[in-house]
Amino acid sequence: MDIPAAAHYVRSLRKWIQLSEPFVVYSRRGLRISAAVGAPVPGEWIEPKKVTPRCTMLYLHGGGFLMCSPRTHRSLTTFFARNLPARVLVPDYRLAPEHPFPAAVDDAVASYRWLLAQGISPKEIVVAGDSAGGTLVMSLLLKLREAGDLLPVAAVAMSPWLDMAGTGDSWKENSLSDAWFYRESMPIATQMYLGETPTTHPIASPLYAELAGLPPIILHASSSEVVRDDSVRFAQKAKAVGVEAEIKIWPEQSHVWQAFIPFVPEARESLEEILAFLKKHLPQA
Repeated sequence: MDIPAAAHYVRSLRKWIQLSEPFVVYSRRGLRISAAVGAPVPGEWIEPKKVTPRCTMLYLHGGGFLMCSPRTHRSLTTFFARNLPARVLVPDYRLAPEHPFPAAVDDAVASYRWLLAQGISPKEIVVAGDSAGGTLVMSLLLKLREAGDLLPVAAVAMSPWLDMAGTGDSWKENSLSDAWFYRESMPIATQMYLGETPTTHPIASPLYAELAGLPPIILHASSSEVVRDDSVRFAQKAKAVGVEAEIKIWPEQSHVWQAFIPFVPEARESLEEILAFLKKHLPQA
């Protein structure tokens, strides 16, 4: 499939996802969902109604940089809002191929800086994301460190795509076991996102960046997905330069299985471990 044909397919798939959004399984109980008025990037707030939030979370949704929205990921964002508890800002960042790299990264940076401009301390901000959103979490941290911005207190990446060059063994080993992606399809998605940017660009492909000075990070991935080794290698590299990087590889789960929390016991188990990690690094309530 060539790039124009792939782009047409992506736009068709977006329409299908948009029709499916009302069927995303989540509960509004105890939460308020509203537009992020005044934010530099359109998006939504998810906030506890009666419980004082412990922190503010910037959540960057997945979708291969090509699709999905804040609405499609409410099973995850409502979980964090309710159980951390947190005010969760979910930007509707720009998507490729219409807006290739670095548009999504720029939107993530603008959203984080807007939180700081609201007077929120970085010691009370956590950033989280899944799949491509997990990539954007790391890209965001690298851009902030590069610019000398104050960094968030901790970061979460679930099944992140951190090696656009696809050099890990899992890209070959798990091409047939990954329920969502296979190796041969990824170069097309990569090109739609990156355009002319090299696949080893350190902001686009954080595995190739210098990682010293990043805040504590937790990574969860599945043993059977193609991006497994992205997390493994990133954590090894981060630990080697003194970054606290906690990683867990879960056996035989789907890509971003945490999104299926109403149905998959391991989804709740993973999210509970992530909650514990975040609470450990947040100021005491």
